[in-house]
Amino acid sequence: MIENGSVPLVTVEIAVKNGAYTETPEYNGLSHLYEHMFFKTNERSKAEGYNDKSAELGMLSNATTREEVVNYFTTTIKNGTREAMIMMRDAIRYPLFDKQELDQEIQVVLDELAQHRSNPFFYLLDAVDSRLWYKYQSRKNPGGNPETVARATPEMMRTIQRKFYIPNNSAVVVSGDVNSQEIFKMAEEIFGDWARGEDPFLKDPVPRHPAMTADTAAIVNQPVNAPTIQFSFQGPSTDTDAAATYAADVFSFILRQPNSKFSRELVDTGLTTGAAFNYYTQLNVGPISLQAQTTPEKLKDAIKAINLQIEQFDSPDYFTDEELESAKTLLDVEEIYGREKPSEYAHTVSFWWASSGLDYFASYVDNLRKVTRADIKRYVDKYIHNKPRVVAVLISEKDQQSSGITESDLLKRYEAPGVKVEPKPGAKSSPAAAKKPVKGKPAAKKSARKP
Repeated sequence: MIENGSVPLVTVEIAVKNGAYTETPEYNGLSHLYEHMFFKTNERSKAEGYNDKSAELGMLSNATTREEVVNYFTTTIKNGTREAMIMMRDAIRYPLFDKQELDQEIQVVLDELAQHRSNPFFYLLDAVDSRLWYKYQSRKNPGGNPETVARATPEMMRTIQRKFYIPNNSAVVVSGDVNSQEIFKMAEEIFGDWARGEDPFLKDPVPRHPAMTADTAAIVNQPVNAPTIQFSFQGPSTDTDAAATYAADVFSFILRQPNSKFSRELVDTGLTTGAAFNYYTQLNVGPISLQAQTTPEKLKDAIKAINLQIEQFDSPDYFTDEELESAKTLLDVEEIYGREKPSEYAHTVSFWWASSGLDYFASYVDNLRKVTRADIKRYVDKYIHNKPRVVAVLISEKDQQSSGITESDLLKRYEAPGVKVEPKPGAKSSPAAAKKPVKGKPAAKKSARKP
């Protein structure tokens, strides 16, 4: 329950621990397809006047598929709260998976995936993901594999429902102009007889993504006007190293500020037209990514400069005490600001519930405040400094020729003044794979660091 009476609106959301991380290649994309089927015909919605009531109450419904959660939500006026909860109950408990509707939605999803493949950045992300998550890429691909989606059947949808769409793997989040006591009573009346199911992860646990053992590189040729550079690392997980996730967020925020050494050395010098550093919180290995844009003429120098910055990340003078404290304060403000819109805040709560647990979320700001220089150094040394990474460049064939960039250039590590760089054995590249689209992550389905 999230009480906020600023406007007379209520959002009812159901979050399910489903998504890409539950998917083997044979099911990759079916969580996404299930999302599209959620608000279709169910056993109760066939009743006369059922959908008319939703229209009268102005219900606006939607859903999102991520790596570790799928959330469904509807927003309505205050006196439509009960009807919204009933509608959500009927959708999750009594789906029909009508064959005709399923076939229609399969085509919708396929069209959506095709649209994502029209964006050159799809191929950059796909090249990175196929290397970063080399053993279980399907478990980091919320959009899904088109071939798998095309073969979906009502029986496969029912298998997903029986396994994941159960009360002990779901959460109801209600936010807006409502009273907690009334809502808890209403939820018990509407959802109380929903029988628990078997823990979906007890007999079929999600495998941990194995660590990278060597640097890899990819040059992705697409018709883009300016090269994009991406460095990616495997970062911490909320269940095994929660402390590092707080340090990761603070450090990323320091680097993203315009006055940071990172920005001054990469952007203010003109080597790049933009540079960003990010950590995406996940239960099962969150990615760390550095992305920058530059010109073909400056590409090699920009890559060298990025390497030199990474080698200095754990230096005691890389950021000031003032920058550290400012980042904590700004993150605190950002978190509070995110609560201003109850309908959006419900999505945030769902995300945290699935990927970290509400205890983690409740203490998030307090733990950010406790982050020290030593915590950040531990995070950098454990996950970034001299650790295996994927280095990729998105560039046109013409600009690759003019710049002379090769995958060997991407695998080079540069030694900053006073910093010893240990060579990473087994560094490798695979140019053919870099140009081949496999199963990518659609931009519309992937959030930034936090939802």
